[in-house]
Amino acid sequence: MNKSAPHAELIATFRRAEIDAAHKLGLIKAVGNKGPRAINAAVETAAIAAKRRDSYAKKLYDLGVILKD
Repeated sequence: MNKSAPHAELIATFRRAEIDAAHKLGLIKAVGNKGPRAINAAVETAAIAAKRRDSYAKKLYDLGVILKD
């Protein structure tokens, strides 16, 4: 039995969080010329998205699901 099958919804949520974190990291570059407040807001938003992604990865790891890049 495939270990990831029972956790497919959690894996899909992790993948969406992973894409969201990558997108928000890219926004930091996009607001680079808008000033320090915009950069700070983008950095904070990206950090929150990365924390969410890492939280889902930990939940999957605790369930025994190994994610391969």
